[in-house]
Amino acid sequence: MAGKEDDDPFGAPVRKPPSRHEIGQPLDILSVGELDERISVLREEIARLEATKAAKELSKKAADAFFKS
Repeated sequence: MAGKEDDDPFGAPVRKPPSRHEIGQPLDILSVGELDERISVLREEIARLEATKAAKELSKKAADAFFKS
């Protein structure tokens, strides 16, 4: 019986890395290219988080200034 072409010729299925990054997951099965992709995704997410935090800090400062008057 022939296996799928993604399977190992010795019968073991090829391990595919998860499609999204999870904090703390093992990284040893990822290639350098996959690590670079994940680093890029995480940097974009950090930038998004920092922008949201900055907007919330400005909103809080405006509210604090309004209620102190």
